[in-house]
Amino acid sequence: METIKGFEISKHEKSKRIINIKIADEILEKLIFPFNKFNITALEYKPFTRFTLAKSLDDLTFNKLSKLMNSIIRDRATGCFIIGPKNISSKIDDNFLVKLSTSIAHLIGNPNHDSMTGKYYARFFVKHEDKSDSYLRKAYTNMDLHTDGTYVNEITDWLLMTKIEEHNVEGGETAMLHLDDWEHCKDLFNDPVGRKNFFWGSPKSKNIDYKVEHPVFSVDNNGKPQISYIDQFPEPKTMAQGNFLQKLSDGLEESKNKVITKLPVGSAIVANNYFWLHGRKPFKENEDLSRELLRIRGSFFIN
Repeated sequence: METIKGFEISKHEKSKRIINIKIADEILEKLIFPFNKFNITALEYKPFTRFTLAKSLDDLTFNKLSKLMNSIIRDRATGCFIIGPKNISSKIDDNFLVKLSTSIAHLIGNPNHDSMTGKYYARFFVKHEDKSDSYLRKAYTNMDLHTDGTYVNEITDWLLMTKIEEHNVEGGETAMLHLDDWEHCKDLFNDPVGRKNFFWGSPKSKNIDYKVEHPVFSVDNNGKPQISYIDQFPEPKTMAQGNFLQKLSDGLEESKNKVITKLPVGSAIVANNYFWLHGRKPFKENEDLSRELLRIRGSFFIN
């Protein structure tokens, strides 16, 4: 595995498919000055500033970091990495993490417009009480395995999720499943119902006023399965579609090959959205529970 000065690179303790990338203090110190050049408003209003931040990060590694991240996330054998500070200090606040996440994303591709927030990213809290219309913020409900971008017209090749902060949290671990490790993939992939178009909608909070059509399963350039699925948004129109979705949901949630891991505060998990599914375990009930997440998702740069 490639070595990069100032970065610790290793395989995840629970899956050889996930690569850990820990950023040393010396790199973080060198990012403070270029990161301070732009405030968050500038990043939101002037897209080119995001690339400036990304270049400042990549330049510290002589462009090795961008090559490593792209090689991981495009490789079917891996397709996922967790990246973040080796040590969290007072200098690493929420603004720094937004900028670091922005830099990482812009070394991989172009973020989609996030209609939920009207920005290139979304920040949201998970708390004890919730009145939202999505599983995203419901702390005590299992968020079943899914992929992102199922209900939008934009291409969603990858997903980045950063844990900004959390307090009074037990449970809520991240769940991940690679299609090639899923026991029921062959059975469901070969079902013709999954290869035909479904209608996909979304709740009001997503701010999407259209529906899209696409199948659950498709194939990549090598004929390997790809999936686009989330349990809340398909709109089955036939008994066959409804029963297929139930079988799919049951098969995913009962998988014994899920990777259950706790994402450190300040770290981002970045995954290929075609063959990695992700979810979240329920939290243990606590009135003071609070977790803030940042999400960026988008398309790969075209080489």
